[in-house]
Amino acid sequence: MTDTTGKVYIVGAGPGDPELLTLKAKRIIESADVIIFADSLVPPEIVAFAKEGAQVVGSKELNLDEIMDLELSSVSEGKIVARVQSGDPAIYGAILEQMRILEENDVDFEIVPGVSAAFAAAAVLKSELTVPEKAQTIIMTRMEGRVAMPEGEQLRDLASHGCTMVIFLSITRMTKVVRELTSSGYTEDTPVAVVYRVGWSDELVIRGTLKDIAAKVRAAKITLQALIIVGDAVDPGLDKGGAVSHLYSADYTHRYRKAASVNGKG
Repeated sequence: MTDTTGKVYIVGAGPGDPELLTLKAKRIIESADVIIFADSLVPPEIVAFAKEGAQVVGSKELNLDEIMDLELSSVSEGKIVARVQSGDPAIYGAILEQMRILEENDVDFEIVPGVSAAFAAAAVLKSELTVPEKAQTIIMTRMEGRVAMPEGEQLRDLASHGCTMVIFLSITRMTKVVRELTSSGYTEDTPVAVVYRVGWSDELVIRGTLKDIAAKVRAAKITLQALIIVGDAVDPGLDKGGAVSHLYSADYTHRYRKAASVNGKG
């Protein structure tokens, strides 16, 4: 490809709320000549920051070849391209195949991280996903469907750890999700939260346990754009007491602070 000043930015747009765009993501969207955005997942308010005259294209009806043809042709004309995707591109962003094509064509590109729906959902739930003595590990995964899971990564395998689990792209298989999780590791009374379209105007939170969450999801008629978070970390009762982090404890010494004296000692 002819060497030009064109460049592709793969931009994480966050979960939907325009105010959760990073400053860098907003700047790139504002300055791009061509914006290709995942219009089934990214609200139009995000690309409303585009400058006058920018070419704005929704990608929900385009395949990979069509998207990349537009990116490559635009870059060959010296244009700046923003490929705007939901959440953070590193989590189920399907960017590896895009990067391969850009590298094969010697196109300069950069990835701009975004706020993952996992962390936006935790904020809405007012939850910390790593809770002392409850869960110090987070597993991000999905239910097997048309996309096969590698060996050892079935939900029933991961459930044996009993930690906080964030499950993407699986809301239509909620009954099977529950069956897999309760077959190895989690009990029926394990807390669960489902967050639908986090950051959007119609955001919805459903709380329950593995015993009743599938029925609640069916009743709400949710079939897409929902995140499932499983584990004690989303128990709303956690804020009523329990173990706390050592980080700010008065009797904990670390590099920047000496523990306060106890009974005159210390």
